[in-house]
Amino acid sequence: MSVRNDISMRQLRYFVAAAELGQFSQAALTVHVSQSAITTAVSQLEDMLGVRLFERLAHGVSLTAEGHKFYQHARHILDTLQDAVSHPLLLSHNLQGTVRVGASYTVLGYFLPNLLARFKRSYPQVEIDLIDMDTPGIEQGIADGSLELGLTIVSNVDSALPFERHVLMRSRRQMWLPSGHPLLQVESVSLADIAGHAYIMATVDEGESSALRYWQAAGLQPKVVFRTSSIEALRGLVAHGFGVSILSDMVYRPWSLEGKKIEVRPVAGNIPPMELGLIWGRDLTFSEPTRAFQQFLISATQL
Repeated sequence: MSVRNDISMRQLRYFVAAAELGQFSQAALTVHVSQSAITTAVSQLEDMLGVRLFERLAHGVSLTAEGHKFYQHARHILDTLQDAVSHPLLLSHNLQGTVRVGASYTVLGYFLPNLLARFKRSYPQVEIDLIDMDTPGIEQGIADGSLELGLTIVSNVDSALPFERHVLMRSRRQMWLPSGHPLLQVESVSLADIAGHAYIMATVDEGESSALRYWQAAGLQPKVVFRTSSIEALRGLVAHGFGVSILSDMVYRPWSLEGKKIEVRPVAGNIPPMELGLIWGRDLTFSEPTRAFQQFLISATQL
């Protein structure tokens, strides 16, 4: 029997918690075990697989390239188990209909595909009419009734609009920087430290206005040398040493398209996480398919 067959669901849960939180101590608090239980589970997985899953850093842990690949598989296994346990009868569900959904770039690229696949396994006859839109477009669609649900970064939604909101996930924002960058030697990096270095600003999904809110709250301004709406372009610019950036863990990948390493470090101070979620009209009466999709997203991403 292969040693890989001895991997347990408990080990996968502990590994995924550590991967998503970036610290064994925080993972232990989240899954209600001791830190040594997390450390032991990760070490056992690394021994079984014969690879390092994490880089151990002074401030926490970061997935290696092999760890990132294993995380994708582990997350899929845990999600599939959750669906089977939470909704054991859904595979025979005969609900039919269409749900009109507006979703922003970040949602479409990094959050929704796996959830859509899971939903379709449970509700194969429900069609999701998915439209790629920016946040103002989603707001307009919800307001005029052309959309039933919006999926976007909810902190960017106009708070004055009469929408219901539900946060589906919070993703920590961290600094991205190239290997060999001088800020890697700083024990606790602050926005004041970053302000002295070239900065690459992501503009997609109102990224610049989001970033400037916490920069201005600190009384500081980033030294922006490039602006781009492409996360892949930003990855390449960071990896080649043109500057640093602050982005959420959800969109982080350890390598650029050219195979150059991108490091990640936490930023001291009040850097809010990216909050991604649902919005809908306050007085809207959902159809059964829309209600099913809304409730699926909420239950599948319980915070």
